Amino acid sequence: MARLHEIYEKTIKPALIKQFGFDNPMRAPKLEKIIINMGVGEAALDKKNIQGALEDMTLISGQKPVITKAKKSIAAFKLRDGMLVGCKVTLRRDRMYEFMDRLVNVALPRVRDFRGLSAKSFDGCGNFAMGLKEQIVFPEIDYDKVDKIRGMNIVICTSAHSDEEAKALLKGFDMPFSGETGNGEKQNG
Repeated sequence: MARLHEIYEKTIKPALIKQFGFDNPMRAPKLEKIIINMGVGEAALDKKNIQGALEDMTLISGQKPVITKAKKSIAAFKLRDGMLVGCKVTLRRDRMYEFMDRLVNVALPRVRDFRGLSAKSFDGCGNFAMGLKEQIVFPEIDYDKVDKIRGMNIVICTSAHSDEEAKALLKGFDMPFSGETGNGEKQNG
């Protein structure tokens, strides 16, 4: 079992049950999956451009990514139906908890000028989305072997029914939200 999964079972889940007064322990919110998406627009012109993104995504997630293709043609972007546009990975179970652990404890502190994640990035149904501007914040990526700096989108899907429950769950995993101190109080200024 992943380290973060044990922490969830032993401390975070009981705290959420107590905080929200759930009568059934299965009602407590939990992580369901993490989706990592890397758009590679230049892959539409040359298929070789997606190889670097695939290799980086494999190192970051520990899982082989799926190549995503355009669903419809858009003339303004010189894009036709079926062209390669990026890659994505869906992480579940232990790989999900291990990625979450590396994201919170290693990658986010390495982001330049990082002031915390926006608490407005919840979708209203308990899911949280964030973006990274460069993949080199992950320690698995060798800076010398990177062909191009690429950003990525990370979506954390939870079983929470509200943004408040999802935020409490992610705070339990030490997710650094902006504008708040460690004890949950808002900062002045």
